[in-house]
Amino acid sequence: YWLSDYHVDGLRVDAVASMLYLDYSRPHDGWLPNQHGGRENLEAVSLLQEANTLIHAEHPGVASIAEESTAWPGVSRPVDSGGLGFGFKWNMGWMHDTLDYFSHDPVHRRYHHHARTFGLQYAFSENFLLPLSHDEVVHGKGSLLTKMPGDRWQQLANVRALFAWMWAHPGKQLLFMGGEFAQEREWDHDRSIDWHLLADPGHGGVHRLVRDLNHAYRPRPALWSTDFDPAGFAWLIADGADENVAAFLRIGTDGEVLACVANLSPIVRHDYRVGLPRAGRWREVLNTDTETYGGSGVANLAGVVADGPAAHGQPTSATSTLPPLGVVWFEPEAN
Repeated sequence: YWLSDYHVDGLRVDAVASMLYLDYSRPHDGWLPNQHGGRENLEAVSLLQEANTLIHAEHPGVASIAEESTAWPGVSRPVDSGGLGFGFKWNMGWMHDTLDYFSHDPVHRRYHHHARTFGLQYAFSENFLLPLSHDEVVHGKGSLLTKMPGDRWQQLANVRALFAWMWAHPGKQLLFMGGEFAQEREWDHDRSIDWHLLADPGHGGVHRLVRDLNHAYRPRPALWSTDFDPAGFAWLIADGADENVAAFLRIGTDGEVLACVANLSPIVRHDYRVGLPRAGRWREVLNTDTETYGGSGVANLAGVVADGPAAHGQPTSATSTLPPLGVVWFEPEAN
């Protein structure tokens, strides 16, 4: 009905775990085992498999998404391979860990660096969607902006850095309305989002960044063609906890590459060496600290040149300037 009559682009099934397990949130004597003596709800599994089979057969291209909070295997695996048949699984672990990391004052982030990197341990076990949904900005949780530490400039810078990190990270992106301009209030279904904030340079800057992230994302297969393939990702700097720096490489099916470097401290990092896979000049594709976005304007306008020694498991390296509370994307000019 929703697909045929309303032509929605996708369906998200909430609380799938409560369907899959007969004992989910029930007392030990409040459920009966299945015919094999287990706690799996076999009828619910069949229902989800049949529904997803019909969705994909009758409405090709529609997204079916499971908000599933356990380690049930094969949520996004095809039905004929024994999976539930969803197109994507809600990556709740990434969401919780990432928001937890960003909520800490930069001086303490070194002690939470694992929250920033742990998601790559399981990032390719399902077809994950990275959700910053309505669930994170309701019921007293505050908005994305108010989750961030520091003064208003730092809060906005953190939001911008979060988005650039998210867009470069393996997985598909979901951003709830209002997040694209860093809404101040948490979401209230009884009133409009605060469109007037677009007139504010800081909030308008976040809006322009999201626009430019999308414009940069679409023509670069390195950012999306291998989202579910571990061959499309490589850590460059996973152990930069003391400096709040992390960097990784995305590799597309066409062989093109993009480096994402994040400095989540309020200190400018000068002459910071990053290992790179190709020698030559790398252009700065995107910088969240650009003045257009409300940043301080610390940039590598001429790009960087990878002609240094091997570093971070790569054959060459370049030194760059990392902006405060900023994320920078680099790509080789030869891409």
